[in-house]
Amino acid sequence: MPRKIIVYIATSADGYIARPDGDFAWLNRPPVKGNYGMAKFYKKVDTVIMGRKTYELGVKLGQAGYPGMHNYVFSGKPGKEAPGVPSNIEFVNEDIPTFAKRVRRQKGRNIWMVGGSEIIASFLDNQQIDEFIIHVIPLFIGEGIPLIQPRHRNVPLKLLKARRYSDGVVRLHYRVS
Repeated sequence: MPRKIIVYIATSADGYIARPDGDFAWLNRPPVKGNYGMAKFYKKVDTVIMGRKTYELGVKLGQAGYPGMHNYVFSGKPGKEAPGVPSNIEFVNEDIPTFAKRVRRQKGRNIWMVGGSEIIASFLDNQQIDEFIIHVIPLFIGEGIPLIQPRHRNVPLKLLKARRYSDGVVRLHYRVS
């Protein structure tokens, strides 16, 4: 069975993943029991895909990729640009359909599409996202970086599951039709 590429992400109630400057401090919330199912999701993935901006933000915050997982960073600049880049991080400058076909064939668990909105949109436009698990935070932030970069689209989704948490967060699990 081919591995699935799953976007697992949080958005504000008005559909943003970060403020215009990339700040996402509004996501800091008091913990809820089970942490919105994150540990359970982690057990189902062993590979991460992210865009270069997401990777660089992680490095700035002290986290160069996700430990214990193979990390693919999509970048216009191929190769390991900086010394000290962990061995589990691979920079990719490959067309999306070819890359997705290759990574899906590798043995392993599912693949987590971390973000950001440009890479999510590119994979979606190339029909390479299987599912979205979106945690809607009950907060309007008014402006910011959207879940998916704007473009005229009509992408049908099939709701697989919805869950409401005690703090008002709603997790929506969709399959891309």
